[in-house]
Amino acid sequence: MSRLRLLFISPRFLFPLNEGGKIRTVGMLRAMKTDGPFDITLVSPAPADIAAFAEDIASACQRFVSWPASKAGKVTQIMGVLGSLPASTASDRSVAGRAVVAHELAAKPDVVVADFPHSAVLLPDRPGQITMPASVMFTHNLEAEILERHAAVATGWRRLVWQREARKMDAFEHATLRRFDSVVAVSERDEAALTKRYALPVVRRIETGVDLEFYRYQAPRAEGRVAVFAGAMDSRSNIDGIEFLLRAVWPRVHAARPEAQMLIAGRNPPPALVAEAAASGMNWRFTGSVADIRPYLHEGDISLIPLRVGSGTRLKAFEAIASGLPVVSTTLGVEGLGLKPGEHYLAADTDAEFAEAILTLLGDTPRRTAMAEAGRALLEERYSWSVIARQFEAICLEAAERSRSSPPWSAADSPKRIKPT
Repeated sequence: MSRLRLLFISPRFLFPLNEGGKIRTVGMLRAMKTDGPFDITLVSPAPADIAAFAEDIASACQRFVSWPASKAGKVTQIMGVLGSLPASTASDRSVAGRAVVAHELAAKPDVVVADFPHSAVLLPDRPGQITMPASVMFTHNLEAEILERHAAVATGWRRLVWQREARKMDAFEHATLRRFDSVVAVSERDEAALTKRYALPVVRRIETGVDLEFYRYQAPRAEGRVAVFAGAMDSRSNIDGIEFLLRAVWPRVHAARPEAQMLIAGRNPPPALVAEAAASGMNWRFTGSVADIRPYLHEGDISLIPLRVGSGTRLKAFEAIASGLPVVSTTLGVEGLGLKPGEHYLAADTDAEFAEAILTLLGDTPRRTAMAEAGRALLEERYSWSVIARQFEAICLEAAERSRSSPPWSAADSPKRIKPT
């Protein structure tokens, strides 16, 4: 039997794998390509040095089509904030990208998958211009909710900006998600929230996966001293979490165990934050960009996830657990992952709770070992990428079957016409 043709639209180049959304998408595509019912065409913008990623691209699809990536300057970013589209979405608009996507749609693939709601700005928008085959939106997050959470912790004029962006995103998500035959959420919690918030008729869920071969287990050391945070430090959510850790949590840890060390592994840490940590006199180290996160995870004894804003699920928790690191996290930091507090991680939402949990784990080797073993066993049972890929394939096949018995999607209601409420 011939394979079905799947067109996968990404609004960003997926390599290197330095963000949670990229890791999730590529992990799933690789497993789908290896042993699945679809022949995958991936379309996305591409950087000038695309040749360096040829092997990575080939691992995720049978065919890759691209257009030149462009980087938004400050003027473009400001115009995005002032415009009717959410600023983060407006930056993904591309005339060249829309032409590429329209050409691939004209070839009539069996299923189209849009990665993140932002990718909708690459779809045709004129009524009658083109009809869509079975369509699936892969959400990863509730984008409006992320912006609302930023607004909740911001002050002054920044809160007003976040609130306006949240309203724009709410309108954009509402209009965009309803254009698709199926919407895919990455947790049970997001599945329920998307259904309720936007009155969506079909929302399906997949689990969050992790590459268990890549992130190999290392048994905890006898003495705990080093805490690790792994994540992109040009992410607003991560910056907020690390500021909380530096200013409110770590002084308590330092007072009790001055030899304890904090390692932040991730690209582009703000210079002001690095300087603030150095001036504190505490044992903090920022790596900046790293080619491979695994040596830094194995340098640690525990992993910290101090996130207070965000949505979706956090792959960094699974990567740490797979590597043998017990986790201390806010409730939000492991939201939707199916982990049990006390068994797979320690929950902490206040500065005092977070500091106490860090000190508890660093000083209790048997507990670190028990949590590490329980966490790895859970991942092996439920969260390999091959399991997740089969879930996603079933959703795509269901959408294709449902599309055959209903009128095709018409490319009307352009996201460009959506106005903020």
